[in-house]
Amino acid sequence: MAEAKANPAPLGLLGFGITTVLLNLINGSILGGDSIGMVMAMGIFYGGLAQVIAGVMEYKNGNTFGTTAFISYGFFWLSLVAILVLPTLGLAEKVPAAGMAAYLAMWGLFTAFMFVGTLKLNKSLQVVFLTLTVLFFLLAIGDATGNATIKMIAGLEGIVCGLSAIYAAAGQVLNEIYKRKVLPL
Repeated sequence: MAEAKANPAPLGLLGFGITTVLLNLINGSILGGDSIGMVMAMGIFYGGLAQVIAGVMEYKNGNTFGTTAFISYGFFWLSLVAILVLPTLGLAEKVPAAGMAAYLAMWGLFTAFMFVGTLKLNKSLQVVFLTLTVLFFLLAIGDATGNATIKMIAGLEGIVCGLSAIYAAAGQVLNEIYKRKVLPL
């Protein structure tokens, strides 16, 4: 008899969603930059490590999309923290705005093709990946231009993106527990 396996997607979606909301509360000028330490800790442990763990679990479940998404975005969070922390430790130079724009644009490109994959999945994941694609490109444009308004708009859009991931996770958990559609996905 096959061993029952848990669905790791809600863990990955929550790690991504909560960390994304917290960072974008700063980007959207709702929280001050003095909250960045909290975001970096979340970026290492929940946005980073929890998503990598969820990705490994998806691998064991044979889910290529989930493996690719969760491991990639887990390492996105870990690399973002490194980009921010390493210069303060004297271990790297600060990444210039053009470098950050390129970094974010590449993540936008990756997310755009992952969004295409969601067209065969549920609507809630389509919303997560579409809003994340828009977020990465808005952040890249904000860094490339230095336009504070674009960065603030990106932050507000990022809150929507993170909340959509939290919704998708809640739907998966609650629908499984109640064995019926509590939250439509």
